[in-house]
Order: sequence, then structure tokens, then C-alpha cells
Amino acid sequence: MISSSVIKDLSSKLQTTELNIRREYVQHLFLSYFYQQKDADNVYFKGGTALRIMFQSPRFSEDLDFSSNKATINEIEDILLQTIREIEREGITVNLTESKRTSGGYLAIMIFLLGSQEAAIQLEISQREGRNAGEIKTIVNDFIPPYTLMSLSQSQLIAEKIRALLTRKKARDFYDLYFILRANLLPASEKNVLKQVMVVLDKINLRFEPELKMFLPKSHWSMIRHFKERLTKEIERYI
Repeated sequence: MISSSVIKDLSSKLQTTELNIRREYVQHLFLSYFYQQKDADNVYFKGGTALRIMFQSPRFSEDLDFSSNKATINEIEDILLQTIREIEREGITVNLTESKRTSGGYLAIMIFLLGSQEAAIQLEISQREGRNAGEIKTIVNDFIPPYTLMSLSQSQLIAEKIRALLTRKKARDFYDLYFILRANLLPASEKNVLKQVMVVLDKINLRFEPELKMFLPKSHWSMIRHFKERLTKEIERYI
């Protein structure tokens, strides 16, 4: 288990809260053990946390999102429970406070106890119909030895992030698009969707700063003061 002094040091180094560091540590630990389990390669990692862990987005994230059209709910629950058992061998208590089927797949909420501190993670697996393509990724990080995972293909991951933005219209989704554009991760097939994003962006009245400050390093706070204008300029470069 990571020590409190290491958490403090990383919090200072990465200019973020100790909670973000604790949460990211257990995210890596969970993914490392999850993808050591049988049949886990049928579950594809995606979402904002995937952008952070695989592509070094500056934005810390709360949830773990996956897609799978092969693994059954029973298989998913077996993988999850075995992963939790492995994590608890590290001296971390894991409370599975919710575990249920949803209309689109499966949802679990876990609380990880690191000494006297805790970090909660929501895990969501989408089982909607469609062909998913996976890619093996090696993850190098600040917390544990390098490990491999199975991610949703880059093109599908980005496409789903943009669809999420159009549906949810959350500040974090708009930031993720900003990162995708700045990092040149946008597939050519998604450029036309940016026109829809511009329409949505023009109409919304979101307060970007409060949420984004929670998950971005302090060194990035200045760029979110006029975030809507910055994102508009980035989109205009592509359309």
C-alpha cells in the first residue's frame, strides 16, 4: 500500500489534492489486477480516466469506464470480486457499496480504505450492441510497476467521448475534447461532428472553473478562466 508521505509528495509534485492522488493510485492498482484475471481481455477500458492513464491528459478523473459485448454480467462480477480480493492482499480494505445490472450493462461503486483515508470509485461497464475493437496498452505510472490493459481502440474511445459530450454536456467532457484536439488525437472521421459541438458550445452556460479546478493541476488553472473561448478556437482549427 502506498504511504501517506508518498501521497503528500506526489500531491505537491503534481499540484493537485491528496484525494486525487489516492484515487489515481487505486485506479492503477485496480486496473493492474483487473487485467490479470481470466476473461478480462473481453472488457475494454475507455473514458476520461483512459485519456488520463493512456494519453497523459492533465485532468484527474473519478470513474472507471469500460465497454464489453462479450463478457456476461456473471463473468464481470467474478472478475471484479477476484480483483478486489487481490487488492485487499495489499492491505487495502475495499467496500463494494453497490453492484447491479443497469439498462445498459453493469454498475459498481467501491470505497478503498488506505489507512484512515478513503477513495471512492464508480465502475461502469456498457454492454450495448456494436462491434468493439480492443488494443493492448502498456501503462507506466508513478505508483506501481508497469502493467498491461486492454483498451477500446483509440478511434472508438474518442468517438464515444464526443458522443458523451453531446449527450451530457458536462464541463469535464468539454475539457476532454480540448485535450483531444490539442494532443492531435481526433480521428478524421470525427471532424464533421465538431460542427455539432460548436452549436452546443455556443448555447450552453456552464461554469467551467469550479469543476475543472477540482481535477486539473494548479499550473493549468489560468487556461480555464476563458475556457469556452479557448475551446472554440481549437475547434475552429479543425472545421
